Amino acid sequence: MQEQELELQAVIGFKGTVASSLILHPDQEHLIFPLGCTVVLRNLLQRTQSFLQGHDNQVNCITVSPSGKLLASGQKTYMGFIADVIIWDFEARMEKNRLSLHKVAVTSLSFSFDEMYLATLGGQDDNSLVVWEVDRGLAICGTPAATDTAHCVRFFNNDAFHLVTGGNYHVCVWQFDLPNKKLRPTMANLGQMKRITTNVLIDHDDQFVYCGSNSGDLLQVELGHALFKQLAPKGGGTKHGFGLGVTSATLLPDGDILCGTGDGTIARIDKATLALKAQCKVLGGVTSIALTSDGTHFFCGTTLSNIYWVDVDSLTAELRNTCHHERINAVCFPFNYSEVFATVSVTDIRVWNAATRQELLRIQVPNMECYCVAFSRDGKAIVSGWSDGKVRAFLPQSGKLLYAINDAHKNGVTALVVSGDGGRIVTGGMEGEVRVWNIGMQTQTMDASLKEHRQRVYSIKMAAGDTEAVTASADGSCIIWDLATKTRKLCLFESTMFKDIVYHPDESQLLTTGSDRKVAYWDTFDGQAIRVLEASDEGELTTLSISQSGSHYVSGGEERLLKLWDYDKGVAEYIGVGHSGSITCCAISPDQSFVVSTGTEGAILIWSMPSEVTDRCLEPVS
Repeated sequence: MQEQELELQAVIGFKGTVASSLILHPDQEHLIFPLGCTVVLRNLLQRTQSFLQGHDNQVNCITVSPSGKLLASGQKTYMGFIADVIIWDFEARMEKNRLSLHKVAVTSLSFSFDEMYLATLGGQDDNSLVVWEVDRGLAICGTPAATDTAHCVRFFNNDAFHLVTGGNYHVCVWQFDLPNKKLRPTMANLGQMKRITTNVLIDHDDQFVYCGSNSGDLLQVELGHALFKQLAPKGGGTKHGFGLGVTSATLLPDGDILCGTGDGTIARIDKATLALKAQCKVLGGVTSIALTSDGTHFFCGTTLSNIYWVDVDSLTAELRNTCHHERINAVCFPFNYSEVFATVSVTDIRVWNAATRQELLRIQVPNMECYCVAFSRDGKAIVSGWSDGKVRAFLPQSGKLLYAINDAHKNGVTALVVSGDGGRIVTGGMEGEVRVWNIGMQTQTMDASLKEHRQRVYSIKMAAGDTEAVTASADGSCIIWDLATKTRKLCLFESTMFKDIVYHPDESQLLTTGSDRKVAYWDTFDGQAIRVLEASDEGELTTLSISQSGSHYVSGGEERLLKLWDYDKGVAEYIGVGHSGSITCCAISPDQSFVVSTGTEGAILIWSMPSEVTDRCLEPVS
């Protein structure tokens, strides 16, 4: 049986570390950016998203042609493999040509002004400059870009037969000789200057190129004779230019230069004197500046995955979009409420509106990593486990600390579950202890400490009556505990590191998954394995979530595919492709209409549940 594809409904995420990755389409309606293997086209007016999917690894660079009809994206891949460039038809949202030549990575792309040619630059292991014919998708000519690594390429604004590349300790002007199919280099004479150029900006009439460097200054190079003219900014932010380098730059209609730096400064530089006119600060290093066509505002993307809307004249930044910039460890919904969900990442907990995909609340604990999160049944607390061994509970509207259990576990609280009445929490730790806590109005006391697991507890689930809980551990055992007598009822053993466990809604069976790439069904009465499914072709599985009726469940893991399974048939009916990192956690919404999955790349993907599956998931449990 052929698996069908799960429909990707929306994404929350933006890969801010990719250089020049945030692009405002010439139609002024679409914001284009990469997220993992996908290129996201966000319609700013209608608030909808569409996706271009075709890469099999992280998108590393992206560009739009001057008219906006074409879009090109390049990816990175593994050592020794070919990294593709895809030219997309923007209107049709279809792949037009696939250009396969560069090895390991593609770092920079540029369309010529007439859209006839595309220049592509390979990564440091490839380091070749290739010019392609856009219509047929054929390589015209290629050459090593320089003796040292090159980082960026840009066609002239009014000439399709000249281009500029910049890189480690060189800037090079190329003449593209079409009849002889040759690229002829002219190395710019930089005198005593030694700079690593990471981005190049050519002025409107192709007279000068401004090269942004790691040293925090712009080099003005005259293109006619390839001669270094002067350094900008004059009398700049500090004596030695901007902190952490100039990471992006763009030209305003009046010729002034806007540049973004690695320390989060956005600066405006006068075109005539190259003096600093104005500057402002944003959070994270500025990696992309996307100017509107009238030049009055721009979008700015940063390494902390924030998107700002900035006024050019006053340089005031307004935060528009945020998302996680590090791996996400867990996701959960409140009990029987699908309109919000919480995700936890390395330093923070965020609560999201599922419909508008806006961040409602952010709770930050600096220098700590949050491993697990759960809502109390009444929705009055967000309970979380942290790497410093504390359990912290927060109020869900203000984000204020409600209580903290200090030293709950040595080396970190890795799993937790809250009882239905909210009076007890069961936690699991990095060292394998399982502890039961009584939660009072003012006090939190330990009721029992159960030490049978020998390694990290990855998952805890509680049965409906709060009488028993099941824990899954990396030591290859799952234990069902009687919470009344605080003793072990049953133990399941397998030679695997268990990563997740769920009860079937009627509690007659358990589902487990882990590093052996299998999903196993277990009988809760005698602890026997009823059935074992090969659930992944490569890489371990990390997460499971089961529907309300038990008819279906979803799994995800290092394979980066989200699979929707029929419980009785044991067949993966639908597959969701979109993550570029391992899937760390997934959850079916309480109304069974969508699935949320999170990954190590910091993306939150929202998938539509097929309608016939939703109907079966809402059936009462027999």
